[in-house]
Amino acid sequence: MNMNIKMPDFDVKKFVKDAGSTLSRVVQLTEEKLGTSEKTEMDAHFEHLTERSDCTRTWTEKIVRDTEAALIPNPANRVEDYIFEKIEKQKSKRLSNLEYLGLDMIEGGGEFGQDGPYGSALIKVGQAEQKLGSNERDFIGSAGMCFIQPLKKFLEGEMKTITKEKGILESKRLDLDACKNRVRKARSMLGQQTLLEQAERDLRVAQSEFDRQAEITKLLLEGISTTQATHLRHLHAFVESQVRYYGQCNKIMNDLQRELASLGGPQPYVPVAGYEEDDELAGRLNSVDLSGNSGYKRARVLCSYDAKDGTELNLTSNEVIFVCECNPPNSDYMNGKQGLLKGLVPKAFLELLDD
Repeated sequence: MNMNIKMPDFDVKKFVKDAGSTLSRVVQLTEEKLGTSEKTEMDAHFEHLTERSDCTRTWTEKIVRDTEAALIPNPANRVEDYIFEKIEKQKSKRLSNLEYLGLDMIEGGGEFGQDGPYGSALIKVGQAEQKLGSNERDFIGSAGMCFIQPLKKFLEGEMKTITKEKGILESKRLDLDACKNRVRKARSMLGQQTLLEQAERDLRVAQSEFDRQAEITKLLLEGISTTQATHLRHLHAFVESQVRYYGQCNKIMNDLQRELASLGGPQPYVPVAGYEEDDELAGRLNSVDLSGNSGYKRARVLCSYDAKDGTELNLTSNEVIFVCECNPPNSDYMNGKQGLLKGLVPKAFLELLDD
């Protein structure tokens, strides 16, 4: 039985030539490392372009990684997104931590009773957390499309091309310097005119290929400046996306605050200091409603304090609470009030704000 097996085409001459070129480059590179061979240096302008290209690649990679980490802090989720992106498959919807929190709050509010003040407040807060989670997911998608994806495309497209062409240029440079060495050796040998002529022809070819590759690489490197202008537009789009996101979050929380106020409940207290300028903080302290806290004065907590028993209040550093003297007076404690919570607080941890 005859079987015609077609062997794959194999160019032996090309294989031998490529192997010879590779060996020649290895020898040339080794001699350069040992300092026994000269190296063709690029001009200062080309070196500047190369440094700028390397700097652009390095910082773009860092910015992409940091942006992804800021948008999706969980490394496992980032790996999952990367895999689905590579296999070009639609990934299932993944709830955010805020959405999980919202679901549990809504379910808990239902268990506690939606007619009660705590249960109804839990449900409203849970609904707001779900809106925040949905808003966050939209922001992550928007930021990925307008900022991360364009930068990744640049790294995987233009930068890979530049890196490839720089590698080819380095190979051409090694070939050129190897030819220069062969010419020098041929000139030092007497009676080797034929060998010298062949070496000089190889040198001219190598010089031509090197110059051509250097020009191609230079044009690609000069294009980095226009790339940065494009990245600037993407950066503006990213900032605009952030502005929309935080604006929507602010609206959701303001609406929630109004809804909770309509339900009634504890008096709000001033949040932790240090996030506002002193004048702005003082203005907010002066605006705190004391009408429901007759006989009480405002006091700032100097450092955190854990209650020793059920008669005391837990305190947080820089928190502002309402206090009044005990009856009968106590040299170490005052009566404190945090919203609807009341208890003893140590005087040593307080700074009175009202005379």
